[in-house]
Amino acid sequence: MSTQRYSVTPHPVETLLTWVKSGEIAIPEIQRPFVWEATKVRNLLDSLYQGYPVGYLIAWRNPTVKLKDGSTSAGKRILIDGQQRVTALMASLLGVEVLTDDYETVQIRIAFNPQEERFEVANPAIRRNVAWIPDVAKVFEPSTSLFQLVADYCAVNPASSQDQVFKVIEKLRGIIHNHVGIIELAEDLDIETVTEIFIRVNSAGSPLSQADFAMSKIAVNTAYGGNQLRKAIDYFCHLAIAPDFLAKIRKGDSAFVASEFFDKMKWIADVNDDIYDPTYTDMLRVAFTSEFGRGKLQDLVALLSGRNFETKQYEEAIVEASFGKLKQGILAFVNKTHFDRITMILRSAGFILSNMIGSQNAINFAYILYLRGRRENVPAAKLEQLVRRWFVMSLLSRRYGGSPESTFDFDIRQIDSRGVVSYAESVIPNELPDSFWTGMLPQFMDTSSINSPYFKCFQAAQVKLGDRGFLSRDITVTDLLLNRADVHHVYPKQHLKGSGMTRGSYNQIGNFVIAQSEINIAIGAKPPETYFAELRDQVGGGQLKYGGITDSAEMLANFRMNCIPETLLGGDVPSYEGFLKERRRLMALKIRDWFQTL
Repeated sequence: MSTQRYSVTPHPVETLLTWVKSGEIAIPEIQRPFVWEATKVRNLLDSLYQGYPVGYLIAWRNPTVKLKDGSTSAGKRILIDGQQRVTALMASLLGVEVLTDDYETVQIRIAFNPQEERFEVANPAIRRNVAWIPDVAKVFEPSTSLFQLVADYCAVNPASSQDQVFKVIEKLRGIIHNHVGIIELAEDLDIETVTEIFIRVNSAGSPLSQADFAMSKIAVNTAYGGNQLRKAIDYFCHLAIAPDFLAKIRKGDSAFVASEFFDKMKWIADVNDDIYDPTYTDMLRVAFTSEFGRGKLQDLVALLSGRNFETKQYEEAIVEASFGKLKQGILAFVNKTHFDRITMILRSAGFILSNMIGSQNAINFAYILYLRGRRENVPAAKLEQLVRRWFVMSLLSRRYGGSPESTFDFDIRQIDSRGVVSYAESVIPNELPDSFWTGMLPQFMDTSSINSPYFKCFQAAQVKLGDRGFLSRDITVTDLLLNRADVHHVYPKQHLKGSGMTRGSYNQIGNFVIAQSEINIAIGAKPPETYFAELRDQVGGGQLKYGGITDSAEMLANFRMNCIPETLLGGDVPSYEGFLKERRRLMALKIRDWFQTL
């Protein structure tokens, strides 16, 4: 018995283009529109002209769905690999305009020189040169007379052979009869298998994620507005990082501007805050998980295909309902009040810069928690506190590190059955018991990664608690972070390097403080014994060398803010390892005190 789950069939380019025009093959515009350079389009045409293979296309047929009247409808083929090649052929041979990754509509014109049998990207010089046909699409227009085209060309190129030019143009026109192999995958394959096939066939390409497949399903659906929904997702993400793009949407996509989405999301162009710049994957995760009560995007693909999880059949009613729910989720995501509130909650915890948050999925689930809490009518102040604490807990416990989908799925199902407040209030103390702060966290902080969530949370704690920079009398950690402060080594890096220490040793996060650059420079490579003695002298009425603190009590307060062992000011300078152990303990306790204020 055969286990083959696909068919491989060669089809003429002409047939392929006809299928795309008729909608038999749907191009999903998975992530971005056409991203090929024009030179790659030229090379593709040249390969076809030379008779070289141009690779396989991979199509996955949508499942056959049961319609409301009981009849069935065969699904379209979705092109999951080969989109750029097919778009290149549509653009160059048929003159179809393409959307660039800047969302500008352009025409790609490839010129052809019949005497040299050479393709080139059209430019002003080529267009002025009569030896070139400036746009090969002209050759493929149904109304074009081959005889007239050759006669016109030879009239301005009298040295060329009419017979030879005719043969060459005929060969060019014949490339639409060249065959391209289409691998058609069985409609009942799951996403994991399709992804594995894609990776094996196309090892040079970027692996497709489950979010890519979901975007494919959304983009090719016109019956329930999927094509506009995909644009809403893509445009919102683009506007979040490139506000100027709003003018391009207004100018180039009047249909979207007239849709219900545009007015509800255009506000994002006026936001300068980049603390949460979501990708289309983030938007899908939040919208799907909050609306459907599921955490695995493969389930979204199945539901958008109409899968009934109980009968294992595919039904049109489920397709319609799933698109309706996803649309609700996307509208909730782009709602200005909701989005402003989640970013405000993050900031209120002390996360004032996007680079202070190492886990986008921690934000995503915090947003899901917020949206669910609103739906359950949790009082605003209570919900904000709950979301803030959950977010920090998920960072400190690395709850959504690695592969987050199963954790998303588990958490949302528990929330469905127990409610937001009950579930969150049971999980948080369980994940962060008293022993976490005094036992586990100091051990976790034995790392040299400046991007570790523990150092980021320590910075957020200093922001929230209003701490001043190391040895600063007036300048706060908040001011320093917003102005790209130095990360200073308490035991100076050059001093430790001179003692033979490795990067992993001297760059421990337990050795880092946020400091003004002038203080950092003044300390330089001095041994800690030297500059801490000078600090002791400074607060005893001696020379002012580091910062502006001249009072002993104020200096000790600054040490406490920055978790520096107070004994250092008294002349008790421990070994580097002894210092790190004590400082990690103090940093962990500060993070605990901060968490208790959230």
